[in-house]
Amino acid sequence: MPRHLVCLTFDFDALSLWIARGITTPTPISQGEFGVVGAERILALLAARSPAIPATWFIPGHTIETYPDICARIHAAGHEIAHPGYAHEAPVGLSREAEEAVLVRGNAAIRRLTGAQASGYRSPAWDLSPHSVDLLLAHGFTYDSSMMANDYTPYRARRGDVITPDQPAQFGEPTRLIELPVSWSLDDFPHFEYLWTATHLQPGLRRTEDVLANWLDDFRYMARAQEWGVLTLTFHPQVIGRGHRMLMLERLIAELERLGATFARMDAVAREFAQRNPF
Repeated sequence: MPRHLVCLTFDFDALSLWIARGITTPTPISQGEFGVVGAERILALLAARSPAIPATWFIPGHTIETYPDICARIHAAGHEIAHPGYAHEAPVGLSREAEEAVLVRGNAAIRRLTGAQASGYRSPAWDLSPHSVDLLLAHGFTYDSSMMANDYTPYRARRGDVITPDQPAQFGEPTRLIELPVSWSLDDFPHFEYLWTATHLQPGLRRTEDVLANWLDDFRYMARAQEWGVLTLTFHPQVIGRGHRMLMLERLIAELERLGATFARMDAVAREFAQRNPF
């Protein structure tokens, strides 16, 4: 029987998104604060569906410690709490020791919130270091959600790739770590968030109807092309939480339900994939 899964994932970065960029002036920090407003709206929307929709929230330790009440409510509502670093630190550029310290500190905050360490990880900026896969395995993670080698089919993350500009790629060995792939095209931030710095302009501010049409067509194609698959959508409460985008999210959920989607947490999808594809 065909089975088409959708993971609604929420990167509740709050202030850490800006702090990690070295931006701590009042206005961008206030953008991060709006993430709490957005998180409240998202929680209410997911709870209002019948049945309630399970989701995965990637919450940095910094957010857990800064906003413990709303994070406790996310956990109490039955959503998965996954790991995106302690303060949205990108692994690329960190030493192995520094990257491991971030994993440990973020997991400590998650364990205080949920009683268990995270089973899933998502890299800030969706880029991994040469050490990331080994560290995730060493610290007991089941899945990663940072890479893009497929769209609807999870796969096993590799370690030991050798990629050079003057030789064919030498791919390393697959590992137990399950990759639940993502895409910039399925992320609300590049579509909607206006971002200006001295060296960068991200225009954002796209029409919601255009983005909605793209995302629904991605699901339609998956449903037509394969018997089993998962579509992973990435949201940031400080982005999707704006009123007109919340209305889009409502329409997206309703239409996906009409098209036959099954909403699931990422840890549940990883378990299902592992059962279908033993290592």
